Amino acid sequence: MSVKVEKTENKNEVKLEFTIESKVFDEGIKKVFEKNAKYFNIPGFRKGKAPMNIVEKYYGDEIFYEDAFNEVVPSIYDDAIKSEKLDVVSKPQIDIKQMEKGKDLIFTAVVSLKPDVKLGKYKGISLEKTEYEVTDKDIDDEVNKMADRNSRMISIDNRATKKGDIAVIDFVGSIDGVEFEGGKAENHELELGSNTFIPGFEDQVVGMKIDEVKDIKVKFPDEYFSKDLAGKDAVFKVTLHEIKAKELPKIDDEFAKDVSEFDTLKELKADIKNKKEKQNEEKSKAELEEKAVKAVAEKSEVDIPDGMVELEIDNMERDMDRRLSYQGITLEQYLQMIGKNKADYRKESEAPAKESLKLRLVLEAICKDAKLEASDKEVEDKIKELATSYGRKEEDLKNNNELISSVKENIKSEKAINLIIDNAKITTSKEKKEEPKKSTSKKETKVESKEKEEKKTSTKKSTKK
Repeated sequence: MSVKVEKTENKNEVKLEFTIESKVFDEGIKKVFEKNAKYFNIPGFRKGKAPMNIVEKYYGDEIFYEDAFNEVVPSIYDDAIKSEKLDVVSKPQIDIKQMEKGKDLIFTAVVSLKPDVKLGKYKGISLEKTEYEVTDKDIDDEVNKMADRNSRMISIDNRATKKGDIAVIDFVGSIDGVEFEGGKAENHELELGSNTFIPGFEDQVVGMKIDEVKDIKVKFPDEYFSKDLAGKDAVFKVTLHEIKAKELPKIDDEFAKDVSEFDTLKELKADIKNKKEKQNEEKSKAELEEKAVKAVAEKSEVDIPDGMVELEIDNMERDMDRRLSYQGITLEQYLQMIGKNKADYRKESEAPAKESLKLRLVLEAICKDAKLEASDKEVEDKIKELATSYGRKEEDLKNNNELISSVKENIKSEKAINLIIDNAKITTSKEKKEEPKKSTSKKETKVESKEKEEKKTSTKKSTKK
């Protein structure tokens, strides 16, 4: 096997030309046949018993070529990347030059390499830290949320519906007098004001009384996920069966005892304030860290290869699909709901992918420039923390090379961010508000100086007279 490596006309890109001996490729074909022999049904032979040469004659020699390529090439490709010490950041673009039984397998693979970073100033930069205050309203809002969570639903029969009520309704939707699929329900509980129905629907349920029947006219949004309904006028026949409303508990010391470990409302509010102050500090710290990295990235230069961006978008797509799966839907279903497709998603992901990559590359460059490393103890401590958090055995995590590599990179990145912040000139949003308006005072000083000069000149003239 031989590999030739040459640069392409594109920056941060190389082309590898592989020549794999015919016997290696032929052995790959044989392995593929042995794995799949049981599936072939050839006339004159029992299923899975036809010899390889008969199968090739029946289906054509090339039937095994693609699978044989995938059988042989991955390990050879990986070994070549390691041997040539190439820091590859993209999927290989494969171009097969020759692939035939009894002949050498020849193909090229074009790959993007990790780009160099022209690092900007990362020590002594100016940053503003946003500070958040906990107001009485913040505390009251949290107490009200607790009261809402501990409310109970009561039936209302002496008034019409209003916003905030739960309306128990039947509805049947139709367009031009014809009922449409999915437009019908019985005893559906709808919170008025939640905006979970088509715009205008809930507003028209407000004011209805029990047992009232009403035709509600609405228009489906132009971007509605169902193309059959998008932009169309519809009529819903709505019957109101029941009105439910929340009954909130009285907010006092007894309430505090019921919903917390505290005996008084004052103690509960003090605890809420303390927790919110910690949350605000964490939020402020996270925002400062983001500002720090972005500030250095703005002053740094890096030419990110398209292949690296595509691979990052692939990762973003997989992550999005995984998160949506927790909600019981796929990425394709989600995109259909918002009237978009995969091409739209990838196009919109391009800018955030580039930004994410630049920030990551800049942090790596700082680690290299400042010689930042993750010690064995730091890695071990982090593994213990992860094992505790996820209920896993430490030994299992220690044997995961990919995880260990990720932990090391995260530790180094944290050190790089801390290095920027520790050496930065930081002002707080509060300090900025309190700064005197220096420019105004300077202008006033100049005016006063001019007036004094004019007075002196006037005095001199009057003296001469």
